[in-house]
Formats: sequence, C-alpha cells, structure tokens
Amino acid sequence: MQKNNTVIISDNRNSSLAKNISLNLDVSYENAELRVFADGESKIRLDNVAKRNCIIIHSTYPPIDQHLMQLFMIIYKCRQDGASDICVVNPYLAYSRQDKVFVDGEIVTINLIGRILASLGTTKLVTIDTHSPGSLNYSFETVDLSAIPSLANYVKKNIPLNRPIVISPDEGGIQRAKKFAAVIYTDMLSLIKTRDRFTGDVSISLSDQQPLENRDALIVDDMISTGNSIIKATEILKKNNIGNVYVICTHALLLNDAKEKLVRAGIKEVISTNSIPNEFAKVDLSGVISNYFSDH
Repeated sequence: MQKNNTVIISDNRNSSLAKNISLNLDVSYENAELRVFADGESKIRLDNVAKRNCIIIHSTYPPIDQHLMQLFMIIYKCRQDGASDICVVNPYLAYSRQDKVFVDGEIVTINLIGRILASLGTTKLVTIDTHSPGSLNYSFETVDLSAIPSLANYVKKNIPLNRPIVISPDEGGIQRAKKFAAVIYTDMLSLIKTRDRFTGDVSISLSDQQPLENRDALIVDDMISTGNSIIKATEILKKNNIGNVYVICTHALLLNDAKEKLVRAGIKEVISTNSIPNEFAKVDLSGVISNYFSDH
C-alpha cells in the first residue's frame, strides 16, 4: 500500500472505525459529509480525491437500502474525481443471505450488488465474516476477513468460564466454531438447524448427545438478526442442563425486540464486533482491517 497516496473515506456513521484504521495505517482520512432530507433522500459531499487510492469504510446494516445508496454515491464521487483505485470495506455486507434461489422466481440479490459495485468502478471489496463468501463471485477482487480469532481472544481474556463448550447453531457454521474453539482450547458441538423455505420457520436439534451439564456454552455465529434461532438453540441446551449461555457473533443486528427476547431466554451476555455499532460491539475491527492492508 502506498501510504502517501492513500485516503480512508467514510461518512459520520462509520467515522469511528475509519479513523482508527487511518491512525493504524498512518494515512489521511476524509469525511464524506452526509445529509439525509426529510423525505429520506441522501446527499453526499466529498473533497476531490483525484489520483488517490481510496479505501471506503462503509457498513450496510439497517436501514440497508439507504446505506447501500449512500455507499454507491461515495463510490460514484470517487470515480467522477478520477480516483486511481476504489476499495470498498463493507464490514457488514447487506443481502449476503440472498445468495441462491430458494424458491422459483427469486433473484440472487448478492449478485446484483456485485454488478452495481462493478459498474461504479469498485476494484476490490473487503468484507468481514460474510454469510457465504463463496457467493462473492464478482468481476473484481473480493476478500472475506474473519473476526472470529479477535472475538475468541476477547472472550479468553475477559470472560471467566466453567468447562466451556463452543456451539455452532447449524452445520454451516462448524468451521467458524472450530476456529473459535481452537483459540480458547476447548471442544465444540454443532446443532442441526432446518428452515422452511416458504415460511422461514426454524427447528433445531442436537447432532449428538454429549454431557453438557453445568458447562458454559458459547454459541458462535456470523450474525444475529431476530434472535429466534439463538433462542431455540438455548432452549435445547437448557434442556440438557447447560450452565451459562453466551452468544458471540460478528454482526449483531438484533432487530426489533431481539435484545429483550434474548434476555428472557436466559442469555447471559451477547458479544459482537463494531461492524454494527451498538451496546454489544465489544471487539473493534480496526485491527483486523488494518492488518490486512498493512500486508497488501
């Protein structure tokens, strides 16, 4: 990375993470001034970045479509100015769960996002623990970084645990759970999750019968949105006399009353990254992102 020609760009919403990355990399920071009008339209103002290598830090959590549009506007401005390179760092990548056709007539929306980014001049996309990294089959380079080691180290240093066991809430998250378990030197167990493709209803069961009595459980997932799957997983674990239940995720959306439901379900603590800034964001992603750019 050419430091003297690189600029970190974000709007005010993403500025805390972006400024930390700017300091870590010792490169300049530019604020994209954002104004949102009463009707919901956004307006972006950004100083000229001609011939600069632009790294745009922009997470697309809810309101998703508004935040995507703001990202597109920043990229468009960089290209209009004649930026040398446009790299988008999207810690929480919207529409990543729409990565295949589940019911006839649907579109693969994550592919549409890639086409729009490419048409605007994006040269690289960096994400964090995206739902299906293999779906990012774009015409430009994509990189999916992992916050799992950072989350595991946080737990290792800050949470006193009794004979912990790492739980993957479904078979798709087994590798993620294994990586987490390796950092804290413990074993892991995968639950079996099935989802009705039409109603979205979820059912969860144990993959095997391990003695769980009084062991602290660490449910590790990429994201939590409504919390319903986590609650069902917790119910199964508590029926097996589990000890404390902690939920660890990269992206804590926690929509509507998800926080209250998790508390009622007996979750002791939720720990996430600042891909989505909220009260659960206890692990800063600036180190993970900065380390990547330091090496490339």
